[in-house]
Amino acid sequence: MPVTRGYLAEGPSVGIRHFTYEDEAEFTARARESKDLHHPWLFPPVTARAYAAYAGRLIDDPTKTGFLVCEKDSGAIAGFININNIVQGGFLCGALGYGVFAHAAGRGLMAEALDLVVRYAFGPMGLHRLEINAQPGNTASIALARRCGFRLEGFSPNMIYIDGAWRDHERWAITAEMTGS
Repeated sequence: MPVTRGYLAEGPSVGIRHFTYEDEAEFTARARESKDLHHPWLFPPVTARAYAAYAGRLIDDPTKTGFLVCEKDSGAIAGFININNIVQGGFLCGALGYGVFAHAAGRGLMAEALDLVVRYAFGPMGLHRLEINAQPGNTASIALARRCGFRLEGFSPNMIYIDGAWRDHERWAITAEMTGS
């Protein structure tokens, strides 16, 4: 029987829900197990203190929201998708960041979850546009953006400071009209 943990949206294999402080032990253990998979693209928190700060920003800051991607059969955390830099008013936009954990990689769970987050963002959140900024060498992230219907809009040199240097990024986006929302 599937485990339900207050999902905001569900697909056949995953549900998405908000971060809680109680997720620290599982999240940080999964992040530590996934260091090789994530390097050099992203650095999710691997300690209780770092997780508390990270989750706190996603919980308390109205310009951010975070979603845990959970396997429906067990409730296990498979990954995460965050919407950062949320702008209201005439823009109604947010920037996505995401990562899968090693035990769930290559199973299609993130594509299913990203579709759920996009629908949630364009529905209950009332956003109009979502953006993904991916380093050109991060082929998995770019493949996910493409698979979920995002369009390539451009290239920005030295855009984001990651792992000690300013990194180039491809800019991908999707709008509510592109999804029929």
